[in-house]
Amino acid sequence: MSDNDINWKFASDVVVESEVIARARQHSLELGVTPIAPAVGAQAAVVVAASGATKIIEIGTGVGVSGLWLLRGAADAELTSIDSEVDHQQYARQSFLEVGALPAKIRLIAGRALDVLPRMNENAYDVVLVDADPAHVIEYVEHGLRLARPGGTVLVPHALWQGKVGNPANRDDTPTAFRTLISEISQSTAVVSALSIVGDGLLQITKLD
Repeated sequence: MSDNDINWKFASDVVVESEVIARARQHSLELGVTPIAPAVGAQAAVVVAASGATKIIEIGTGVGVSGLWLLRGAADAELTSIDSEVDHQQYARQSFLEVGALPAKIRLIAGRALDVLPRMNENAYDVVLVDADPAHVIEYVEHGLRLARPGGTVLVPHALWQGKVGNPANRDDTPTAFRTLISEISQSTAVVSALSIVGDGLLQITKLD
């Protein structure tokens, strides 16, 4: 194992998840829904806390793993979450309430993200997390940047997609979509961005004024 691999493993293993998040993660895996990695969740929580986020939206609720990490960084924030799986959202809601989130501050929207997002208010959110169908990741990020306020941040987990994005010879649709997204974002003068290798990658995009 190389030094880089050792450091990556250490950064991944050092994260301690709460009992509620660990339980949600196990349930997610049982359902075949890939949750964000613990190290990605921890980094998302730091971004939320550092930005003093009061309004957060996530594209892809799952069973609540990412939402729980976001609330870990801003327990009093309003959290809006979009997903087409109502049963998964109900489990997520229970977990959110279990960690002390106020019911009035949790808004779960059941529906196809590409149908819902055009109706959401622009420049309205401090943090946007994109963790839904990777086939539409570029469209989701475009919406996310529209929804984020100036100074707000869009977080994109799975940005290195199972370690396949960094290999330009891999032309599968999903790695190619993430590779295109990362390349275009890195060249944009409307944002500042950084790509972290924790978990299976976290792309962080902050919208400039």
